[in-house]
Amino acid sequence: MQTYEKMGAFYLGKTVDVEQDKVTDELVLYDAKDLTTHGVIIGMTGSGKTGLGVGLIEEAALDKVPVIAIDPKGDLGNLLLTFPEFKGEQFEPWVNARQAEDKGQSVADYASEQAQFWQKGLDSWGQDGERVQRLKDSAEFTIYTPGSDAGVPISVLNSFAAPSDAVRNDADAYREHLQSTTTGVLTLLGIDADPLTSREHILISNVLDHMWQQGRDLGIEELIGAIQQPPMKKIGVMAVDDVFPAKDRFKLAMQINNLLASPGFEAWRQGVALDAQKLLYTDSGKPRVSVISIAHLNDNERMFFVTLLLSELVGWMRSQAGTSS
Repeated sequence: MQTYEKMGAFYLGKTVDVEQDKVTDELVLYDAKDLTTHGVIIGMTGSGKTGLGVGLIEEAALDKVPVIAIDPKGDLGNLLLTFPEFKGEQFEPWVNARQAEDKGQSVADYASEQAQFWQKGLDSWGQDGERVQRLKDSAEFTIYTPGSDAGVPISVLNSFAAPSDAVRNDADAYREHLQSTTTGVLTLLGIDADPLTSREHILISNVLDHMWQQGRDLGIEELIGAIQQPPMKKIGVMAVDDVFPAKDRFKLAMQINNLLASPGFEAWRQGVALDAQKLLYTDSGKPRVSVISIAHLNDNERMFFVTLLLSELVGWMRSQAGTSS
């Protein structure tokens, strides 16, 4: 059997002889350099899109490539279920007790059967417990759950941190970051967030711009205060009160305050900071596989969080040197 342990070659399986409907011994080794820009997996329901995606993530991790995976369905958490010794007791907490009952087995016996099943399955593809252990050791695997403490929570409402100098000095990047942050907040409130016509968007983006140009982070309490008493006197060439009267600004501030005061949103203020560098690497420099589960969020909450996350990632990428690999 040809070897698949090559740096930059992702082992994805074996080729299929379509005419004979038979799996061959020829390995599918995908050149990781083909993914320096982007890729897409397209297929019908049940075709194996998630399985292929998981395979790509695992192969990247084995090559010490960090991963941030946004998980809208909640099934990428299985990446953490790596058991190199294939012991039944390791599988037992994760097997379906109903399936064991249907087969007339105890949960322990069913778990042992599943462990053997997975071991044989991996062996048939030329993989063993040693490779599973290397995967386990290659990266720090973590499940993050913004707005929930089911996994590791991510705090996104405590502070709207000023972007880095690299972003502030790049007019396009800064404008995108400012617009996406403002849009994310207003989407969470269910407010029309058109950057050109929404006065709420115009006000908040001007407040953030005023603070960020001074290199100042803005806490959520400060944002509420700045909406009521803006730090600038004009928006464009018009007085702030003419664009957005004080009584209407108070209503907007109350909307944000009421949202934050609700028990369900306390979780948005707890957890680790939304920091791209920390999502990609530990403090010691070990790569991470950060699975960010958003399955528990409603549509507005998903849009809010993903907007802030992508804005953070774009800012981080723009501060990095280019690479061809």
